[in-house]
Amino acid sequence: MSKFFILRPIFASVISIIVVLAGLVSLNVLPIAQYPEIAPPTVTITAVFPGASAETLSKTVAAPIEEQLSGIENLLYFSSTSNSASGQVAITATFQVGSNGDKAQLDVNNRVQTAIPRLPQEVQRQGLTVQKRSSNFLLVAAMYSKDGKVDTLRLSNFVTINMIDEIKRVPGVGDVINFLARDYSMRVWLNPAKMAQLGVTPTDVRDAIQAQNQQYAAGRIGAEPASKDQELVYTVTTKGRLVDAAEFGNIVLRSNGPNGTLRIHDVARVELGAQSYDVSSFLNDKPNIPIGVFLQSGANALEVERAVKARFEALKP
Repeated sequence: MSKFFILRPIFASVISIIVVLAGLVSLNVLPIAQYPEIAPPTVTITAVFPGASAETLSKTVAAPIEEQLSGIENLLYFSSTSNSASGQVAITATFQVGSNGDKAQLDVNNRVQTAIPRLPQEVQRQGLTVQKRSSNFLLVAAMYSKDGKVDTLRLSNFVTINMIDEIKRVPGVGDVINFLARDYSMRVWLNPAKMAQLGVTPTDVRDAIQAQNQQYAAGRIGAEPASKDQELVYTVTTKGRLVDAAEFGNIVLRSNGPNGTLRIHDVARVELGAQSYDVSSFLNDKPNIPIGVFLQSGANALEVERAVKARFEALKP
């Protein structure tokens, strides 16, 4: 076979040129996914325990979940990170290269459900998320106000309401995080001096808010069984959750008659603000909202990056 091409150098050169041209054309056509998988699939478990320290998160949240993860098929190792500032714990389970990411997520989720009854009540109420995503960032985008007229509180909530879900819908995106996450929250700033004078504790304020900021189903009037002459049925609607600072300030802490009512605004200042002020971010000396995008395990990073940037461009207007 080699002698045939040695005796015909022009023919051999033409074939070589054709092979090179075919390779150059294929270079921009073949997807990078044709290369073998070298990154192991990962599954991330996220839980929130507001106000807890890193040590408390590790002992009461991470430990019960990690005990259940041992023995999962194809699991290589797992690691956990606790953040006392946000009260969040993230456990990343890494599986062998080539493992089915969907099956790994299902196995992890089943084990997490077993551990839920052992977790603190507040963690159960907040809920846990199990996501198939890479532990590294695909990219980080920053949103800011050019003229500075929009503060970070409004920017953060705009990102959460209008952008996070849009980016999550891009194929290949594992998760999107608003690092600043200054969600609108009703903040109650207590006055220790007045509370000590009136004999009120922070627990009293918390219990009063929980009891009086509720949505109740009051039922109906005239429903069956009713008398024969009953013609109408009325659905009773009651005032639901409170919506502004004035309504929260009027929550009753203690009542001893018409002239002895103690309300929250007597011992605290109530305002609509951010849930947390622990994190600040600046870009060129301008406050901004950093948006972290995580890659889904097994997805093509370059294709997903282009799709995410195109989605940001589409959202600009």
